[in-house]
Amino acid sequence: MKALSRRKILTAGATGGLLVAATTVGRAADQVPQPSRGAGVGGTDPGPRNISRDQQNPEMLNPPSTDHGTLPNLRFSFSDSHVRQESGGWTRQITERELGVSKNIAGVNMRLNAGGVRELHWHKEAEWSYMLYGSARITAIDAQGRNFVDDVGVGDLWYFPGGVPHSIQGLGPDGCEFLLVFDSGSFDEDSTFLLSDWFRHTPKDVLAKDFGAPASLFGELPDPSTLYIFKASVPAPLGPDKLQGVEPVPQSFSHRMLAQEPIRTKSGTVRITDSNNFQASKSIAAALVEVEPGGMRELHWHPNTDEWQYYIQGQGRMGVFASSGQARTFDFQAGDVGYVPYAMGHYVENTGNEPLRFLEVFKSSYYADVSLNQWLALTPPELLKAHLNLDPQVTNALQKTKYPVRPLT
Repeated sequence: MKALSRRKILTAGATGGLLVAATTVGRAADQVPQPSRGAGVGGTDPGPRNISRDQQNPEMLNPPSTDHGTLPNLRFSFSDSHVRQESGGWTRQITERELGVSKNIAGVNMRLNAGGVRELHWHKEAEWSYMLYGSARITAIDAQGRNFVDDVGVGDLWYFPGGVPHSIQGLGPDGCEFLLVFDSGSFDEDSTFLLSDWFRHTPKDVLAKDFGAPASLFGELPDPSTLYIFKASVPAPLGPDKLQGVEPVPQSFSHRMLAQEPIRTKSGTVRITDSNNFQASKSIAAALVEVEPGGMRELHWHPNTDEWQYYIQGQGRMGVFASSGQARTFDFQAGDVGYVPYAMGHYVENTGNEPLRFLEVFKSSYYADVSLNQWLALTPPELLKAHLNLDPQVTNALQKTKYPVRPLT
């Protein structure tokens, strides 16, 4: 069965209710996806089952015949994450607890209402962020007391090194939503160093000595549980809010990723941001990939570290190749996280009818990938023929220039 027709069958709508009559089962057979690639392979699943889940993951239910072995799960959705709701917004996270293979990176999805504040805090891990919606104000200082304040919008990044205290606040008219990435899979959003928490757990006479004020003035401190993400007024425009007479940080903690000129091909674009063009970002590198319908992020691998993905828009399918002939295929849609362990070959194909947009994120100061097509094009033809015995039409089509998003066919 051709891949396209198989995909159409697997994504067809399911009938509701319990199928109790043989005639009903017969009518629904073509609509409900079944774990079978064709006659004599697999079979039906009478249930119990989660049909909507099967429809979202057709490559799980009916993996390509090229899949092999026991690669771990490389996909988890923020929709399956616990949501912590506060007065100023909400947050949810995917760490190695949720996605066990993700040892290097953890992700947080956060929403701040207009005026909502992610309280002044810091953590051991570095924090990298991509703005998904709206606008926000970010503030920080470094160890030398140098100041940073900026407003960020959709497609903008920020990066705070580990230990740097900072805050985030949603602006008007509707606050913001963003992705946070941390350079440790064991990071826990609920275990950061909070300003209000420290005040609450410091003797008042110590606070009095440190701030040069009477201890009695520290008697009505708020409960830290009310301040994690809390309501506040939308701040005034940025100009008057900037501290006067304070030295700014030497390297900006924010970056306009969408303002970068992308690498363009016939079927997509790639924007790469690492310490070469966002100097503050010492431990996180990233690429924003856009693939048109029918296009594909080429067969490649990364020679320096694992890849953590976040899907922003559209539908995609990723095939991952490991050593010992292991291979597995996964389906993704907006809000999903994917993971590719270090050096494993993979591709990402747009399987929908709209552009596929996703982030590739790495715990590294620099971005690097190796193209399978380019590697073969730069290999002596005789050696390549001895390995694969490819038709000359294939070898003649190989390209010595890297095309990260392959053209439409």
